[in-house]
Amino acid sequence: MMKKKLGKKIILFIVIALVVMQFIPVTKPETKKDNPNDITKDFHVPQEIATTLKTSCYDCHSMETHYPWYSKVAPVKWMLFNHIEEGREHLNFSEWALLPKEDKLDALDEVTEVLEEGEMPLETYLIMHREAKLSEKQKEDIIIWAESYMEDIFASEPE
Repeated sequence: MMKKKLGKKIILFIVIALVVMQFIPVTKPETKKDNPNDITKDFHVPQEIATTLKTSCYDCHSMETHYPWYSKVAPVKWMLFNHIEEGREHLNFSEWALLPKEDKLDALDEVTEVLEEGEMPLETYLIMHREAKLSEKQKEDIIIWAESYMEDIFASEPE
């Protein structure tokens, strides 16, 4: 009898805590649909690569984030918004044209590294976004493109 009462109290506490969490304000990362500085506006980005980046990377690494229904539910939204902010800090494809040459080179090098090591897209992201999973060919294509683009940047862009 005592265990049942304790169990009911714990469940009631959890339900109340979850309801209260919904009222804690958190700032949703900004989105923009028209990004003139976006990497896909660069002639060095083939359409196939642009499509793959948009499908597998843009929710966290651009200003074109699509927010799913669960982005409105705490505590999931807190984790989600944090992932987006961190992703944009590391690399924001929507601000590509604003990056200096060195930062572009570093970013492309990082892209190849995380793909080679299987670190991106995050497994937690792929749980709800199966379409974002990259095939080995897609990874290879992005790596080849990134390495080629690095050579072009190194050779052509001023310091």
